[in-house]
Amino acid sequence: MSIYPLFRSLLFKLDPESAHQLTLQLMRIGGIWPVNPVLRTIFAAPQKPVEAFGLTFPNAVGLAAGYDKDGLAVAGLSALGFGHIEVGTITPKPQPGNPKPRVFRLVEDEGIINRMGFPGLGAEFARQQLSAFLHRPLPAILGVNLGKNKDTPLESAAEDYITLLKIFTPLADYLTINISSPNTVGLRRLQGREMLEQLLGAVAKERETLTPGPSPAGRGGKVPVLVKIAPDLSDEELDDAVGVILEMGMDGVIATNTTLSREGLRSKRQGESGGLSGAPLTGRSDFVLGKVVARVNGRVPVVGVGGIMSPDDAKRKIDLGATLVQVYSGLVYRGPGLVKEIVRAL
Repeated sequence: MSIYPLFRSLLFKLDPESAHQLTLQLMRIGGIWPVNPVLRTIFAAPQKPVEAFGLTFPNAVGLAAGYDKDGLAVAGLSALGFGHIEVGTITPKPQPGNPKPRVFRLVEDEGIINRMGFPGLGAEFARQQLSAFLHRPLPAILGVNLGKNKDTPLESAAEDYITLLKIFTPLADYLTINISSPNTVGLRRLQGREMLEQLLGAVAKERETLTPGPSPAGRGGKVPVLVKIAPDLSDEELDDAVGVILEMGMDGVIATNTTLSREGLRSKRQGESGGLSGAPLTGRSDFVLGKVVARVNGRVPVVGVGGIMSPDDAKRKIDLGATLVQVYSGLVYRGPGLVKEIVRAL
């Protein structure tokens, strides 16, 4: 995509959140005929199927949660060559998120800091968006990332996740429990052993009562449930989190979310609060990914995400033991052609 550097220079004249909304609306248009077939032709990636969680992914490269929070542009995004699209994070009720400004580019570091706080239109709106794909299957696997509302006490968090589980089990190929965003106060405490046992125990119990929809996952039985963890856990915390995930019968781990670390940054924006993603996250995310792979020891697949800015970054995560990878910030700096580049390289 030789024209992307020019497009990026124009996008970067906008504030980051406005630029994001613009590209999201463009991708929404990209889901409409006759634009969609044109995008599919331009961005078609080689078929390199990957088996994970009882599903067959067209390739190993997915879109990480956070880009399309409400499921507005799934059809357009799926035309960019992704093997899977993860929508969300979705909360039961609509909420505005944290005050603006809340997204910051660290251009010198090829990073992004965000403190969005799960803004979104809520579960009912997302349900309506995703229901369309029950009768119009996507070429990509569809995941839905689930989170709690800001005003839900931690002690009641399981109620939010179970509400979302009921709504999206018939619509998704897989679900992700997000307990690792640094931008909802207290959320990361759910990664501790006691709270995580209570949460995932409730999720596991509820899942047994639900009937999946006609998705590939549904045809195979229970919809897979993954858990997304932070890159800032100590070894003891990581042992606890992975141990509970396995004990409670979850189907996979996504490593990792954004980091609170600011090590090695040059940008004057480094003092902004929030989660850091992009190139500065690469090393930390890879380090945690390797530890998670060792701890699960082949019992469940692991998805590698964080700091994938090039095909080499993605290949390294696969070499570390990831079954699938996800990108987001890399698209901002490299453009949508990055997906095809990675798939070809893997």
